[in-house]
Amino acid sequence: MALLASNAVAEDKFQKLSAGQIRAKLADMELTDNVHWRDLYQRNGTVMSTSMGRTRTGKWRVEKDQLCIEFEKEPIPKCYDVWLSGKQVELRHEGLLPLQGTLESSSGSDQSRSE
Repeated sequence: MALLASNAVAEDKFQKLSAGQIRAKLADMELTDNVHWRDLYQRNGTVMSTSMGRTRTGKWRVEKDQLCIEFEKEPIPKCYDVWLSGKQVELRHEGLLPLQGTLESSSGSDQSRSE
């Protein structure tokens, strides 16, 4: 019972972002699960994704209050509702489990790589 209650409280903290909020929060930031994948959302609309040792590039944009991502060789963009709680992000798409990650400054991660 306590686990269900804590999940409900955590869910309440997440707020759905509008188009302007999505752009403001993601531009020049990295979204990562801190283990398997890391996506860098550049201001120019480019997204660089590293997942399980594989790097892909693509484009990101905001349409109708959703984040839309289109990778090379995947011509159909995937669009997600973006939910935020602090630095925790959930990308939600109907019929799929949410993609959960943490927002990090892209400059901070560059510094840690060079150390």
